[in-house]
Amino acid sequence: MWRLIKVKQPNLNGEILVAGKKHPGFQAVQSKIAKEEGVSKDRAGAILASASRKASPAAKKSNPNLNKVRGKK
Repeated sequence: MWRLIKVKQPNLNGEILVAGKKHPGFQAVQSKIAKEEGVSKDRAGAILASASRKASPAAKKSNPNLNKVRGKK
């Protein structure tokens, strides 16, 4: 009997995304960026906000919380 297997493909960062996985949240991603890039949490927040504003319409459709990020102060 044949079985359909979903293939997990890496995203642009090489991370493998699994369908149905919840987003870790803004704070967690901000901390991850600060740690990896070696910048302050404030700067990491700015990087994340910029990326959120530049997200594609498809990304915003799948994650409506991206629409909550306001423009520059």
